[in-house]
Amino acid sequence: MDIKPKKHRSLYIPYAGPVLLEFPLLNKGSAFSIEERRNFNLLGLLPEVVETIEEQAERAWIQYQGFKTEIDKHIYLRNIQDTNETLFYRLVENHLEEMMPVIYTPTVGAACERFSEIYRRSRGVFINYENRHHMDDILQNVPNHNIKVIVVTDGERILGLGDQGIGGMGIPIGKLSLYTACGGISPAYTLPVVLDVGTNNQQLLNDPLYMGSRHPRITGDDYYEFVDEFIQAVRHRWPDVLLQFEDFAQKNAMPLLTRYRDEICSFNDDIQGTAAVTVGTLIAASRAAGSQLNQQKIVFLGAGSAGCGIAEQIIAQMQREGLSEEAARGNVFMVDRFGLLTDNMPNLLSFQTKLVQSRESLAEWDLENEAISLLDVVRNAKPNILIGVSGQTGLFTEEIIREMHKHCARPIVMPLSNPTSRVEATPQDIITWTDGAALVATGSPVCSGDLERQNVPYRPVQQRLYLPWHWPRGDCLRRVSNHGRNADGGERVAGAALPTAERRGRHGSARVEGYSESVPRYRLCRGEDCPAARRGGGDLR
Repeated sequence: MDIKPKKHRSLYIPYAGPVLLEFPLLNKGSAFSIEERRNFNLLGLLPEVVETIEEQAERAWIQYQGFKTEIDKHIYLRNIQDTNETLFYRLVENHLEEMMPVIYTPTVGAACERFSEIYRRSRGVFINYENRHHMDDILQNVPNHNIKVIVVTDGERILGLGDQGIGGMGIPIGKLSLYTACGGISPAYTLPVVLDVGTNNQQLLNDPLYMGSRHPRITGDDYYEFVDEFIQAVRHRWPDVLLQFEDFAQKNAMPLLTRYRDEICSFNDDIQGTAAVTVGTLIAASRAAGSQLNQQKIVFLGAGSAGCGIAEQIIAQMQREGLSEEAARGNVFMVDRFGLLTDNMPNLLSFQTKLVQSRESLAEWDLENEAISLLDVVRNAKPNILIGVSGQTGLFTEEIIREMHKHCARPIVMPLSNPTSRVEATPQDIITWTDGAALVATGSPVCSGDLERQNVPYRPVQQRLYLPWHWPRGDCLRRVSNHGRNADGGERVAGAALPTAERRGRHGSARVEGYSESVPRYRLCRGEDCPAARRGGGDLR
């Protein structure tokens, strides 16, 4: 049977000469053919040799290896991205395992902290509060007309690093890079945005190199009006765009997600993306431990919007596995800086109130103080799973992990805080403290020492990578909700599908593979083809 070659339509571009070489989406550098050099007025502007993309990538790889620090490698890759995106993504595809932690967490944390210092070329859109009445004009300046995915941050809660001002732009840039590298979304369809409403980081305000607005953060009604002007301008120019809220502070994250749920296709990665990946990981980890998720007791360290979002999705999954809501909630324990959340605690946030434990139900617990510590909870609740979203390093101590292991043969421990400088415990320590019995998943790639050589079940799972790159493709997210707008249910569908995208590991049972092995090779089920979606009832349209 003869197969006709696929025809490629011609691309007509308004650029030529030096301008074309400065346009990263179209620049091919030394890969421009002789004919292209003649047609685009490039003769004499490039060395004589015409190279293939692989030859270019090999040179770039050699140069990359010459850099000794991760931040220098990050800067180098960003420079390629800003000059030749085709080469950038080929290089990343060829060396995904090596480069993913450099493009995103953990290295992106340092890149955000040093954003103004290492700044070279503009990428994305910077919208400061003073220009709030020119929002439409600002978005009209974006040269790409068919934007499909926007990742926006206000820089207030960047990873576990806090307020980084416009330095937070490193997160949308890095995340969209992964959506292209791992999800196949054209970079021409993506747009990173930072909303510059000032910063409360005094170190940045005092830094002469800081490139953002030098005033304290705009708050209250002024802040929400500014964000609303941005949302309306986005809807006006790109009505079908997917808007991802990224690293907004807890006090703003949930209100913004709730407010715009029916106005624009949107989701919050910290709340929904993290929840989906965590649920999928726990389903697989529970199987590896020889049980089901509905049989687990789970303790969280960190009861912010991300932690509570994960908890609610876990509870929903437990209900789907047969537990009543009351029983499921009784299996989840939330610990924050004031101790275990209980029904007699004052000043709880709205999303925390459904996740409290009845103080009466704890009457038989052996407690040292009125405030119930993480160690108290582990000792009395006897959890199978421990999840860290605290943003504080070292809080999973040896005493806590060993106490957990006393009553749990295969503890599941997930220190998810980013970047690695904020992780609650290292995989090496957790494995050592449990004599190799623990199943461990981290939020970022963490140096695992010689764990692989010891044949222990640790993989550096890139938190929130598996699902968000799939959602923006538009196959599922835009159809998943009662109104066809918000991502409600998308995390349920994707989280349930994630364990089916694994392979069987050498530890005798299913596990979630590491970012380098599974992401490029697997694709979650799409839209109406997803069994998890079909089982969930008529949410997909």
